[in-house]
Amino acid sequence: MRASGLEVTLTGRNHDQNRAAAEATGCKVIPSDVASLLATRDAFAEVRPDLVIHAAASKYVDTAETNPMECIDVNVAGSQNVARAAIDVGASIVIGISTDKVAPPVSNTYGLTKALMERMFSAMNGKTATRFACVRFGNLPWSTGSAFPIWSRMMASDGIILSTGSHMTRLFTPVEEATDLVLTAVDNIESVQGAILCRDMKSGLIRDFLEVWTRHKGGSWRPIPPRPGERDYEHLFGEAELPYTTRVVINGTLHFVIRPNHRSADPVGAIVSSETAPRFSEDEILRIISNVPEQVNV
Repeated sequence: MRASGLEVTLTGRNHDQNRAAAEATGCKVIPSDVASLLATRDAFAEVRPDLVIHAAASKYVDTAETNPMECIDVNVAGSQNVARAAIDVGASIVIGISTDKVAPPVSNTYGLTKALMERMFSAMNGKTATRFACVRFGNLPWSTGSAFPIWSRMMASDGIILSTGSHMTRLFTPVEEATDLVLTAVDNIESVQGAILCRDMKSGLIRDFLEVWTRHKGGSWRPIPPRPGERDYEHLFGEAELPYTTRVVINGTLHFVIRPNHRSADPVGAIVSSETAPRFSEDEILRIISNVPEQVNV
């Protein structure tokens, strides 16, 4: 697939999802596994990318707590492999996809591994001609492993949603905003290289999502105990990051630039979290839960 004169190639280790991605997007798709340096180098040697969007991740919070090896292999060693392969082929830009779960205080293995990716990419910038940056998202609605596909399957099974966190709040990044944030990082790489870019976002109480869901889609819900590694709310950036974080308005939207180990000349004064962020209205929640991507199997 070519967009704006660019040829887009997708990679992944799940062959079924690779075929689905090829059919849905029209892009070239090749199998690869970031946990293998050889496989990553093979993929990069074939494509010789100029721009790399590193979205591969092991992101199931509870699974990472009980089986951390695979999470470390993919999120830490895999990110090393992507960085090395990108440098080897002379890629111009590498953008790492991160998560609000990295913000201190980090409470789970998944967040720790993605925090290491952020630090790694930030530190690698400037060592070669390849420029590195990261973008930090909140929860991405309808992504693999997120709550909404799980709720849909529960509804289809017996009409009852079992929720581990009805009392919790979460930051959400709709897919359009997530895509825009990646493109913003690419378009502004000269000013955000070596940093983590995130944008101001809204939050929601999970109970509110459950109530809107069952009111409009039917069924009912009931609470169950939280999973290992979950916390009641998430930070977009934490207190320890305040001295290194700067507000920046890009295209009329408030963003935050976090530079590990580089103090800001004009640091922010307060954290942004799912507790302090503005809440979604009921209409906004309904749009989020109704905006199901075609390729999601619910």
